[in-house]
Amino acid sequence: MSRDYDEKRDYVRVNIESELYYKTDYDDEEQLGQLQNLSGRGMLFIASHPISRESIIDVRIEPVTKITPALIAQVRVVRVTKQRHGDGYEIGAVIQKADDDLADIE
Repeated sequence: MSRDYDEKRDYVRVNIESELYYKTDYDDEEQLGQLQNLSGRGMLFIASHPISRESIIDVRIEPVTKITPALIAQVRVVRVTKQRHGDGYEIGAVIQKADDDLADIE
């Protein structure tokens, strides 16, 4: 029996709509994005401008409640696509390092 493409993933994607903060090497300040989904290996978020493929960027996701700590990670951009319905860019990224000890990007 064959499996659907999504079932072949190592980690299940969870749809999460949340603010995401990111900083690239060429941004002086932290930028605001919109998280769309998250898995144990990566994420998809919307950015207002394109980010170069293969860039390593810092991201921070603050939970709505303080019960869960923020996710602070370094990710590698693997996909950049202009939104079909909207002015932003869909950024697909693979988590390279997730750690409480990463530099604060605020």
